[in-house]
Amino acid sequence: VLIFKSCLSSLFPLQQCSSYWKFAHAYSPFSKLQPEVTKGIYDQFMSQLQTLMQQEINLIKEEGNLEELLSELDCIVEEGKDNTESAWRPSGVPEEDLRSFLVRYCLQQREYLRKALREVEEENAKLAQSVLAGRERIAEMQWQIQRRKEAWQEISKFQKELISELEEPQ
Repeated sequence: VLIFKSCLSSLFPLQQCSSYWKFAHAYSPFSKLQPEVTKGIYDQFMSQLQTLMQQEINLIKEEGNLEELLSELDCIVEEGKDNTESAWRPSGVPEEDLRSFLVRYCLQQREYLRKALREVEEENAKLAQSVLAGRERIAEMQWQIQRRKEAWQEISKFQKELISELEEPQ
């Protein structure tokens, strides 16, 4: 990934910044006695430093699975380039930041609850209509039962009268 390449490429300028003159000055008594040995020590030190830094970078890359994560980050950055909407930034006042977040959250919750309430009210209206329809059917059945009862009573009365008339002539 780019960040690892840039880390490795920045090692060379880092090596250039730490010049032999500064190294020799730090160890001036030794460097005055044996300048060739000091130069050899400096070269060996810089070589080992560069090797160790490369090993550390590779270790970080392997242990943290950073290559995959940084690839994902690169994808996110690429996707974000097309987005013209400004990103949220903290104001520096935690109370205001929290309030702005909570207001958005509360508005979302209110909208969710309103939607749930509408759904429940619609369901209640449907249930109320079916209850009314059931009551109307019950009333109709009660009316039919009453009519049939009256008809049976009429028939029963007529039957009793008929039986009593048939029994009288004897």
